[in-house]
Amino acid sequence: MNSGRISFQTVQRRQIVDDVVEQLQKKISLGELPIGAQIPTEPELMAQFGVGRSTIREAVRVLAHAGLLEKRQGHGTFVIGTMSTQEPLDDRLRRAEVLDVYEVRFMLEVEIARLAAERRDENDLVHIRESLELRNKHLAEGDNKLFLEADIAFHFAVAAATKNPIVVDLYQTFSEVLRVALVRHTADPELHHDYTEQHIKLYEAIRDQDSKAAVTYTVQHLERTKRELEQLIR
Repeated sequence: MNSGRISFQTVQRRQIVDDVVEQLQKKISLGELPIGAQIPTEPELMAQFGVGRSTIREAVRVLAHAGLLEKRQGHGTFVIGTMSTQEPLDDRLRRAEVLDVYEVRFMLEVEIARLAAERRDENDLVHIRESLELRNKHLAEGDNKLFLEADIAFHFAVAAATKNPIVVDLYQTFSEVLRVALVRHTADPELHHDYTEQHIKLYEAIRDQDSKAAVTYTVQHLERTKRELEQLIR
Protein backbone atom coordinates (compact mmCIF):
# COMPACT_ATOMS: atom_id res chain seq x y z
CA MET A 1 0.00 0.00 0.00
CA ASN A 2 1.55 3.31 -1.05
CA SER A 3 0.68 6.43 0.99
CA GLY A 4 2.14 9.08 -1.31
CA ARG A 5 -0.92 11.26 -0.80
CA ILE A 6 0.01 11.86 2.86
CA SER A 7 1.29 15.43 3.26
CA PHE A 8 3.61 16.94 5.87
CA GLN A 9 4.61 20.43 6.97
CA THR A 10 8.00 21.86 6.05
CA VAL A 11 10.27 21.75 9.11
CA GLN A 12 11.42 25.17 10.29
CA ARG A 13 12.68 24.63 13.84
CA ARG A 14 16.21 23.62 14.82
CA GLN A 15 15.29 20.21 16.21
CA ILE A 16 15.05 18.91 12.66
CA VAL A 17 15.26 15.15 13.20
CA ASP A 18 12.93 15.33 16.21
CA ASP A 19 10.39 17.29 14.21
CA VAL A 20 10.44 14.81 11.32
CA VAL A 21 10.06 11.93 13.78
CA GLU A 22 7.21 13.76 15.52
CA GLN A 23 5.24 14.33 12.32
CA LEU A 24 5.72 10.78 11.06
CA GLN A 25 4.77 9.31 14.43
CA LYS A 26 1.65 11.46 14.59
CA LYS A 27 0.49 10.25 11.16
CA ILE A 28 1.03 6.69 12.38
CA SER A 29 -0.75 7.14 15.71
CA LEU A 30 -3.73 8.85 14.03
CA GLY A 31 -4.05 6.03 11.52
CA GLU A 32 -3.22 8.15 8.48
CA LEU A 33 -0.31 5.77 7.99
CA PRO A 34 -1.86 2.50 9.24
CA ILE A 35 -0.04 -0.74 9.97
CA GLY A 36 1.04 -2.28 6.68
CA ALA A 37 1.21 1.05 4.85
CA GLN A 38 4.33 1.99 2.96
CA ILE A 39 5.59 5.45 3.87
CA PRO A 40 6.61 7.87 1.10
CA THR A 41 10.04 7.36 -0.46
CA GLU A 42 13.13 9.21 0.77
CA PRO A 43 13.00 11.76 -2.08
CA GLU A 44 9.31 12.39 -1.42
CA LEU A 45 9.92 12.91 2.29
CA MET A 46 12.94 15.13 1.62
CA ALA A 47 10.83 17.32 -0.64
CA GLN A 48 7.86 17.55 1.74
CA PHE A 49 9.89 18.19 4.88
CA GLY A 50 12.46 20.38 3.18
CA VAL A 51 15.38 18.48 4.71
CA GLY A 52 18.33 16.38 3.53
CA ARG A 53 18.60 12.65 3.03
CA SER A 54 20.58 12.10 6.24
CA THR A 55 17.81 13.70 8.31
CA ILE A 56 15.15 11.43 6.79
CA ARG A 57 17.30 8.35 7.30
CA GLU A 58 17.95 9.24 10.93
CA ALA A 59 14.25 9.84 11.59
CA VAL A 60 13.35 6.49 10.00
CA ARG A 61 16.07 4.81 12.05
CA VAL A 62 14.61 6.27 15.27
CA LEU A 63 11.12 5.03 14.44
CA ALA A 64 12.40 1.63 13.33
CA HIS A 65 14.25 1.27 16.63
CA ALA A 66 11.04 2.24 18.44
CA GLY A 67 9.19 -0.58 16.67
CA LEU A 68 7.00 1.57 14.43
CA LEU A 69 8.73 1.18 11.05
CA GLU A 70 10.53 -1.59 9.19
CA LYS A 71 12.81 -1.19 6.18
CA ARG A 72 12.40 -3.98 3.63
CA GLN A 73 15.27 -4.24 1.23
CA GLY A 74 14.15 -3.46 -2.30
CA HIS A 75 10.56 -2.74 -1.27
CA GLY A 76 10.61 0.39 0.93
CA THR A 77 9.75 1.24 4.53
CA PHE A 78 6.52 0.05 6.12
CA VAL A 79 4.52 0.77 9.26
CA ILE A 80 4.58 -2.23 11.61
CA GLY A 81 3.32 -0.72 14.87
CA THR A 82 1.42 2.23 16.26
CA MET A 83 2.98 2.38 19.71
CA SER A 84 6.61 2.08 20.68
CA THR A 85 7.49 -0.89 22.85
CA GLN A 86 11.11 0.21 23.40
CA GLU A 87 11.12 3.99 23.52
CA PRO A 88 11.42 5.52 27.03
CA LEU A 89 8.42 7.58 28.11
CA ASP A 90 10.33 10.84 28.42
CA ASP A 91 11.68 10.44 24.87
CA ARG A 92 8.16 9.81 23.58
CA LEU A 93 6.85 12.86 25.40
CA ARG A 94 9.59 15.06 24.00
CA ARG A 95 8.39 14.20 20.50
CA ALA A 96 4.79 15.04 21.34
CA GLU A 97 2.93 18.30 20.79
CA VAL A 98 3.13 20.63 23.80
CA LEU A 99 -0.64 20.80 24.25
CA ASP A 100 -0.93 17.00 24.04
CA VAL A 101 1.57 16.68 26.89
CA TYR A 102 -0.24 19.36 28.86
CA GLU A 103 -3.58 17.62 28.37
CA VAL A 104 -2.26 14.42 29.95
CA ARG A 105 -0.56 16.36 32.71
CA PHE A 106 -3.94 18.07 33.30
CA MET A 107 -5.62 14.71 33.90
CA LEU A 108 -2.76 13.54 36.11
CA GLU A 109 -2.71 16.67 38.25
CA VAL A 110 -6.46 16.55 38.86
CA GLU A 111 -6.14 13.00 40.20
CA ILE A 112 -3.11 14.02 42.25
CA ALA A 113 -5.18 16.74 43.96
CA ARG A 114 -7.95 14.28 44.79
CA LEU A 115 -5.62 11.62 46.19
CA ALA A 116 -3.53 14.15 48.11
CA ALA A 117 -6.63 15.43 49.89
CA GLU A 118 -7.66 11.90 50.80
CA ARG A 119 -4.25 10.55 51.86
CA ARG A 120 -2.18 13.44 53.20
CA ASP A 121 -0.66 13.27 56.67
CA GLU A 122 0.74 15.97 58.93
CA ASN A 123 4.23 15.73 57.43
CA ASP A 124 2.77 16.28 53.97
CA LEU A 125 0.96 19.38 55.18
CA VAL A 126 4.17 20.75 56.66
CA HIS A 127 6.03 20.29 53.37
CA ILE A 128 3.21 21.73 51.27
CA ARG A 129 2.78 24.73 53.59
CA GLU A 130 6.52 25.46 53.77
CA SER A 131 6.83 25.36 49.97
CA LEU A 132 3.79 27.60 49.63
CA GLU A 133 5.22 30.13 52.09
CA LEU A 134 8.55 30.18 50.28
CA ARG A 135 6.76 30.55 46.96
CA ASN A 136 4.81 33.54 48.18
CA LYS A 137 7.87 35.10 49.83
CA HIS A 138 10.02 34.91 46.70
CA LEU A 139 7.15 36.16 44.55
CA ALA A 140 6.79 39.23 46.76
CA GLU A 141 10.55 39.80 46.64
CA GLY A 142 10.61 39.49 42.86
CA ASP A 143 13.16 36.66 42.94
CA ASN A 144 11.97 34.72 39.91
CA LYS A 145 14.47 31.86 40.12
CA LEU A 146 13.72 31.04 43.77
CA PHE A 147 10.00 31.58 43.17
CA LEU A 148 9.98 28.96 40.39
CA GLU A 149 11.96 26.50 42.52
CA ALA A 150 9.50 26.92 45.39
CA ASP A 151 6.52 26.59 43.03
CA ILE A 152 7.88 23.30 41.70
CA ALA A 153 8.55 22.13 45.26
CA PHE A 154 4.93 22.94 46.18
CA HIS A 155 3.52 20.77 43.39
CA PHE A 156 5.91 17.93 44.14
CA ALA A 157 4.91 18.06 47.80
CA VAL A 158 1.27 17.74 46.74
CA ALA A 159 2.16 14.80 44.48
CA ALA A 160 4.09 13.14 47.31
CA ALA A 161 0.98 13.36 49.50
CA THR A 162 -0.70 10.79 47.21
CA LYS A 163 1.63 8.18 48.76
CA ASN A 164 2.12 6.73 45.28
CA PRO A 165 5.74 6.89 44.05
CA ILE A 166 4.71 6.08 40.47
CA VAL A 167 2.44 9.12 40.44
CA VAL A 168 5.34 11.27 41.65
CA ASP A 169 7.65 9.92 38.95
CA LEU A 170 5.04 10.44 36.22
CA TYR A 171 4.34 13.97 37.40
CA GLN A 172 8.04 14.79 37.40
CA THR A 173 8.46 13.43 33.86
CA PHE A 174 5.48 15.31 32.45
CA SER A 175 6.41 18.55 34.21
CA GLU A 176 10.03 18.49 33.06
CA VAL A 177 9.18 17.60 29.47
CA LEU A 178 6.57 20.37 29.34
CA ARG A 179 9.03 22.90 30.75
CA VAL A 180 11.70 21.97 28.20
CA ALA A 181 9.20 21.95 25.33
CA LEU A 182 8.12 25.50 26.13
CA VAL A 183 11.67 26.68 25.50
CA ARG A 184 10.97 26.03 21.81
CA HIS A 185 8.27 28.66 21.82
CA THR A 186 9.54 31.32 24.19
CA ALA A 187 12.75 32.45 25.86
CA ASP A 188 10.92 32.16 29.18
CA PRO A 189 9.63 28.61 29.80
CA GLU A 190 7.22 29.65 32.54
CA LEU A 191 3.93 31.53 32.51
CA HIS A 192 4.38 34.51 34.82
CA HIS A 193 1.06 35.04 36.49
CA ASP A 194 0.17 35.17 40.12
CA TYR A 195 -1.83 32.09 41.10
CA THR A 196 -1.20 32.60 44.80
CA GLU A 197 -4.85 32.57 45.86
CA GLN A 198 -5.54 29.32 43.98
CA HIS A 199 -2.48 27.70 45.54
CA ILE A 200 -3.61 28.76 49.00
CA LYS A 201 -7.10 27.38 48.38
CA LEU A 202 -5.63 24.10 47.12
CA TYR A 203 -3.51 23.79 50.27
CA GLU A 204 -6.53 24.49 52.47
CA ALA A 205 -8.63 21.92 50.63
CA ILE A 206 -5.92 19.28 51.08
CA ARG A 207 -5.55 20.27 54.75
CA ASP A 208 -9.30 19.90 55.26
CA GLN A 209 -9.32 16.61 53.28
CA ASP A 210 -11.90 18.13 50.94
CA SER A 211 -11.09 16.24 47.75
CA LYS A 212 -13.93 17.85 45.77
CA ALA A 213 -12.64 21.37 46.50
CA ALA A 214 -9.06 20.30 45.78
CA VAL A 215 -10.11 19.07 42.33
CA THR A 216 -12.15 22.23 41.68
CA TYR A 217 -9.27 24.61 42.45
CA THR A 218 -6.85 22.48 40.45
CA VAL A 219 -9.11 22.46 37.40
CA GLN A 220 -9.59 26.24 37.62
CA HIS A 221 -5.84 26.78 37.73
CA LEU A 222 -5.06 24.34 34.91
CA GLU A 223 -7.77 25.63 32.59
CA ARG A 224 -6.52 29.19 32.95
CA THR A 225 -2.94 28.08 32.40
CA LYS A 226 -3.94 26.08 29.32
CA ARG A 227 -5.62 29.11 27.76
CA GLU A 228 -2.45 31.15 28.27
CA LEU A 229 -0.33 28.32 26.90
CA GLU A 230 -2.48 28.15 23.76
CA GLN A 231 -1.96 31.86 23.20
CA LEU A 232 1.77 31.56 23.85
CA ILE A 233 2.48 28.88 21.25
CA ARG A 234 0.27 30.21 18.44
